[in-house]
Amino acid sequence: MPLFDMSTLLPLLVAIPLAGAIVSVLLSTKYVQVLTGLLTATSLLLVMGLILGGLSFNGTGETIAVRYSLAGWAAPLGIALSLDGFSALLITLTVFLVAVLTLYSAFYFAASPARERFWPLWWLLVAGIIALFLSADIFNIYVTLEIIGLAAVALVALSGNKAGLTAALRYLLVGLLGSLCYLLAVALLYHAYGTLDFSQLAERVESNPLSWAALTLITVGLVLKTALVPLHFWLPHAHGSAPAPISAILSALVVKASFYLLVRFWMEILTPAVTNDALMLLGVLGGMAIVWGCVQALRAKRLKLMVAYSTVAQIGYLFLLFPLLMSTDGVSASQLAIQHQSALAAVSYFIVAHACAKAAMFIAAGNIIHSLGHDDIARLQGMAKYMPLSLFTFAIAGGSLIGLPPSAGFIAKWLLLNVAIDTQQWWWVLIILAGGLMAALAIFRVLDLAFIKPEQACEQSTPDNWQKVPVAMPISGLALALCTMALGFNADLIIDLVAIGGGE
Repeated sequence: MPLFDMSTLLPLLVAIPLAGAIVSVLLSTKYVQVLTGLLTATSLLLVMGLILGGLSFNGTGETIAVRYSLAGWAAPLGIALSLDGFSALLITLTVFLVAVLTLYSAFYFAASPARERFWPLWWLLVAGIIALFLSADIFNIYVTLEIIGLAAVALVALSGNKAGLTAALRYLLVGLLGSLCYLLAVALLYHAYGTLDFSQLAERVESNPLSWAALTLITVGLVLKTALVPLHFWLPHAHGSAPAPISAILSALVVKASFYLLVRFWMEILTPAVTNDALMLLGVLGGMAIVWGCVQALRAKRLKLMVAYSTVAQIGYLFLLFPLLMSTDGVSASQLAIQHQSALAAVSYFIVAHACAKAAMFIAAGNIIHSLGHDDIARLQGMAKYMPLSLFTFAIAGGSLIGLPPSAGFIAKWLLLNVAIDTQQWWWVLIILAGGLMAALAIFRVLDLAFIKPEQACEQSTPDNWQKVPVAMPISGLALALCTMALGFNADLIIDLVAIGGGE
């Protein structure tokens, strides 16, 4: 038996980053903020390690989710926190990436005038992300969405240039519109069913026009925040203009938060309102996102903009989950449940693979900008000689996005392909393969310039305005890139974790 009630640790996951944000405001000296950041990240790792230990104890052959009612008040009156395998995976991913990005940010913002504003906003964003993954109440989800949105907008604006401020303003307006759609849906659901709790809603929801309207509003609002084509217009410039660690967390985690909510609503909470046509529509938009994002990445002239457009494409892969959930004649309830679990496991693996790879790529791009003062792709000729670790990181992470073995990206796409074939939806196989090919063209365009030095560049011994980055910055990115390789050999860990709580 466990020595303590593991559910009591759940509030700490939100309280720790909030405390980090408060300390960073009150004590804004450089070394105190950095020390606070490192201690906060370490504390989150320790707490999540204890929670995972409890989950693995309970998860041997069982499907158990953890639930905690704040102040002892249960739903529908109180606020509940809930943790199952899917949310545990995403919180573990968040805590791990935040630890690496915190270390990177300590060096990235060391001499930046934006340092004092960065740390409080950083920890507020982290608290919002973790609170969203833990929330079991649709109104509290709205609160966390607002915390995430406002903190993310302020972080994008830290770049201080015109492009960054314009992108932040566009991001703010899109985020507010998405939140408004979501809040209207919350009002409709509460009016109809008298509760805001996930599990109680799932028991009471019926297939009727009000539920369809609520699902539509929620989907539009969250699709805006996830930046699915054609509502992706804000993402490339926001991610491409923000400082590197901010771009990394936005691409790796923030867009995944709204996608996580879509999965919850479509697969668990509002399932009676879901139709096969609606599932297929989301899949079609996902397929369009894969193609459009890859095309724009191929056309991009700036490295960070190319990486940002590849996020648009990678988001498309996530939305292939929905058509793979479709029910067909002759499929029993048990077979459909297995199909749903296989599809969710594939997409969960894809989320982890993409998050690590994309964070590594943005770190590499940030190092290049720090050294050269620009990220113009055409001017990266022969730069591997001067930035071998950063460009090696970019190559490894890019290989995972393409889907080259033995990377996590390869396993993720293989799992998706298997589910598509098992459900006889062959057209998604073609789109997945085509997306990998186009991603390869975009990434190898950069690597070709960086690693194959043209003859006319040989006379130049060092680049103009060259600045060497602290060794911890390229090492941070390389660690994340190598994680995409290590995860390729440990698929069972993620698949087994997602299964916890799946039987409820």
